[in-house]
Amino acid sequence: MSFYETLRHFADSYALIVMFALFGLLCLYPFRSGAGERNHHAANSIFKGADDGDQ
Repeated sequence: MSFYETLRHFADSYALIVMFALFGLLCLYPFRSGAGERNHHAANSIFKGADDGDQ
């Protein structure tokens, strides 16, 4: 078995599982307990100190 075939087998099996698990963890990360304050700050930080442009 060549090195390419070994890497191809790894990418087709274990790497795919790892990528799906990482994707799931990254999707769930903002919803963990205790993250509400940080999420609220990040969502509203673009509005701080900004005026409406009306003079």
